[in-house]
Amino acid sequence: MTVAPHIGRIVETSAPQAPADSARVLTWHSEDDTAAFASALAAQPLLANAFLTLHGDLGAGKTTLVRHLLRALGVQGRIKSPTYAVVEPHEAPGLPPHATTVWHFDFYRFDDPREWEDAGFRDIFASPGLKLAEWPEKAAALTPSADLAIHIEAIDETERQVTLLAHTPLGRSLLQGMTA
Repeated sequence: MTVAPHIGRIVETSAPQAPADSARVLTWHSEDDTAAFASALAAQPLLANAFLTLHGDLGAGKTTLVRHLLRALGVQGRIKSPTYAVVEPHEAPGLPPHATTVWHFDFYRFDDPREWEDAGFRDIFASPGLKLAEWPEKAAALTPSADLAIHIEAIDETERQVTLLAHTPLGRSLLQGMTA
């Protein structure tokens, strides 16, 4: 079995340091700030084929951010967490043509690399579309490098400290295009 190339540490225990043009720290004071960030991210044209990873403890707000992002991209209907299914596809009319699929992964329960091949994840990552991964460290040796890693830390019930780390030129472009 072969795996996707991996650069960097397999398991991250904290947000690594990055050059100034590759990192940004934000504070979200409420869920409204999360929604505003998601809308600003959804407005980025390069988002259509990006790979974003979401890091944080249980309850930090990873799935909440994904739901706001999917809504901002025009996804209709119920948006459920892929915790048990591992991946949920969504059609997002807000993405450019030929890349309207968003793949939402949740690797929290992922524990067998054979699942990667059996589920066709290699093909998904090779195809056009936005890929979002919660708990990416559970599959880190198999996934490509994230364009943009979003580290969410709960400060209290509503406030979050968010660290954005761009790991690729596409990620840096996304980060530079963000105004929120």
